[in-house]
Amino acid sequence: MDNIQVWIVEDDKDWLRGLKAFLAAQPNIEVVFTSDNPQEVREALAGERKAPDVVLMDIMLGDEPAGIELAEATAMSTGARVIMLTSMEEKELILQAFQVGAIDYQIKSDFESLPAAIAAAAKRQSPISAAAAEQMREEFRRLRQLERDFEVKKVRDLITPAELQLLELVDQGYSQSQMADKLFVSIRTVKNHINHILKKLQLGGSKEAAQQVKALGLLEKENKDGNGTT
Repeated sequence: MDNIQVWIVEDDKDWLRGLKAFLAAQPNIEVVFTSDNPQEVREALAGERKAPDVVLMDIMLGDEPAGIELAEATAMSTGARVIMLTSMEEKELILQAFQVGAIDYQIKSDFESLPAAIAAAAKRQSPISAAAAEQMREEFRRLRQLERDFEVKKVRDLITPAELQLLELVDQGYSQSQMADKLFVSIRTVKNHINHILKKLQLGGSKEAAQQVKALGLLEKENKDGNGTT
């Protein structure tokens, strides 16, 4: 079996030397290139050097996350499997690294797991590590919450308290004539308000509109704020 050709890109020279020595002692792994300098890595990518099988890429090179850009360039130009190295679990940076082509990340203090990760990556069988999976789940949860918060704000900006009151009555099963009686307005006024709501939300029916704002928690919020029906 041919040795797995590995590059290491790491700006801590002492840790780089130690990692290179550790991996050199492992069977079937050959460290063929190391660098602590992003420009040197770019030159190696542009040169005639044989493409590696796996690249260990530090996220933080110097005082900035230059490893993310290098990971993308490396994956695109060599087809190598890129494993990000990090000293701490920087969720946003880790997600960015996955988005540009990295296949895993490893905490530096857990360096003893690197040989197995390298072997799995070289076989293109590497499952995402449990730590990486959890970081991605947390980030996706955060993004979903941001998306929900944005949607809530958008609807609150569109719908007035009076219109929310009508949707509350729709949700409770009131007919338009019952709503008119309860609010002491004409049926025509109720219909106009409902039509305005449907136009704003780009929906086809009042029940659908009521379900949408209820799913966003706006009907409950209006009641808590004292703006709902009594």
